[in-house]
Amino acid sequence: MTDKAYPEWVTTESEQKLHDDFVMFVWLLWKHLRLPNPTKRQRAIARYLQHGPRRRMIQAWRGAAKTWLTCAYVLWRLYRNPQERVKIVSANEVKALENASFIRRLIEEVPQLQFLRPRGNSRDSVLAFDVGPADAAPTPSVSAVGITGQLTGGRATLLVADDIEVPKNSFTEGMRERLSELVKEFDALIVPGGEIIYLGTPQTEQSIYNAVRKRGYDCRIWPARFPEPGKLAKYDGAVAEDVLADISAGARAGTSTDPERFSDLDLAEREGSYGRSGFALQFMLDTSLSDAERYPLKQSDLIYFDCAQEDAPVRIVWTSDPRSAVADIPNVGFAGDRLYRPMHVADTREKYTGAVMVIDPAGRGKDQTAVAVVKALMGQLYLTALKGMQGGYEADALQAIADLAKSQKVKHILIESNFGDGMFQKLLEPYMAKTHPCTIEEYRSTGQKELRIIEDLEPVLNQHRLVIDSSVVREEVRIAEDDPKYSLLYQLTHLTRDRGSLRHDDKIEVVARACRYYREQMAVDHAKAESANRERLRDAEFRKLEEAANGVPGRRRNTFVSHQPSVLRRRATGGPAVQHWTTPRK
Repeated sequence: MTDKAYPEWVTTESEQKLHDDFVMFVWLLWKHLRLPNPTKRQRAIARYLQHGPRRRMIQAWRGAAKTWLTCAYVLWRLYRNPQERVKIVSANEVKALENASFIRRLIEEVPQLQFLRPRGNSRDSVLAFDVGPADAAPTPSVSAVGITGQLTGGRATLLVADDIEVPKNSFTEGMRERLSELVKEFDALIVPGGEIIYLGTPQTEQSIYNAVRKRGYDCRIWPARFPEPGKLAKYDGAVAEDVLADISAGARAGTSTDPERFSDLDLAEREGSYGRSGFALQFMLDTSLSDAERYPLKQSDLIYFDCAQEDAPVRIVWTSDPRSAVADIPNVGFAGDRLYRPMHVADTREKYTGAVMVIDPAGRGKDQTAVAVVKALMGQLYLTALKGMQGGYEADALQAIADLAKSQKVKHILIESNFGDGMFQKLLEPYMAKTHPCTIEEYRSTGQKELRIIEDLEPVLNQHRLVIDSSVVREEVRIAEDDPKYSLLYQLTHLTRDRGSLRHDDKIEVVARACRYYREQMAVDHAKAESANRERLRDAEFRKLEEAANGVPGRRRNTFVSHQPSVLRRRATGGPAVQHWTTPRK
């Protein structure tokens, strides 16, 4: 917030330059700290701090000095106007304390800033202090707090959110939701015309920083290396102008953006130490590789298909050809993770060899009773029905489950018994006996839920064995538009191996349990199964032809079987393959 007139202590031309130009102020502090001259990228960050919009965000690689520059910006603001009220928020109080202590020490050491020393009865602690010329006010000139600390109370003309997102508070959906709610308090702390500045490195594509950007914040990203031109789109137009200008001027992709401090060799050594995914996250600010490894289940591994109730093609072939992408359904997963229609569908159809319903009764709170119907045919699984209902113990819900089992021709029902100790099965049995009698069995889940689900689903998806009905997909997309946490597609794409990574996982759990039920059937190679089925049908046709040629309407009891090559078979196939044929017994 710029004052209308120069403060009384600005008396020389050099001091007026410090007052007007933050980059000059950075040169002064760097000289005092015996640091090398500010680099090209640091000067660019400083200019963005001075001239950026009131709500802005800086993302830069680790070691770019974005925190030091922002602490300098706080001092510059106080140098220009001691009536500023600055609040520094970090992931924890220790980090906030480091920033506040750094600012307080520079006030003591830098001659041009010593007029800001606290005076008399002014507050002067490491977490909250007043500068000397400041008027009396309930809010200190500079205060520091952790994001989970006492945010409420006091007002600020400048709020700095420095690395508020760290792995410990953002790995699970519940943590990210809580963090997202906490940062909303910032708007209540800022006075009209005040500024909010975010500094940080995103931890995942679901980063709180991405959510903040959608709330109208301007963002600038400074990666450690020049990105390849084809990968600039990943940054969603946020790459800093100075980096883009160097790329346009011929800067080679993969080289250091700040060679004065980080040589190409140094970055290569850091990449070897951090690993590819860690380097992409911490230095290139590119979350795509990290998410690909962290989120193992992908929509693109499913096969989107219009499933029938009683039968299915003997073979459906998966593809990731962009021409087969489902374009008329919104993408619930991460960017680029699309659903695909099959590349090939066999003409021959057969009835399903199995149909299982898995039920996970609702527990406490807002959990749903999840119901999935998965059918099997020749090594492939078909998710033909999926329901989620609040409660699930009411008469209407139990009857709806029985009706679904009947319409889907379910042969076996599995019920998770961890909650209620078998009560749900007792409630459901009368409705099933009246509507659709079938086998009902309980199962008990053990071990970490997330690991169990991934273990059951990842091999099936990697082999593209799971077909999902188009009506199920459309319903789950509709649910995601209202509340994505209850959508199967959201649960599938956002599940990680971290405990508690999903707030609700009812639907994905029943689908995974159904896949486990068919684990033995999945050992059948579906290509071989299709070939065997085709061979069986061909043999049947040749048998009919030979019986017709012999005048025999069907296999007679008094026959013997010869394994001599069939003349009809040889003529039809062009080979000496063996075919059964019959001759009347004498």
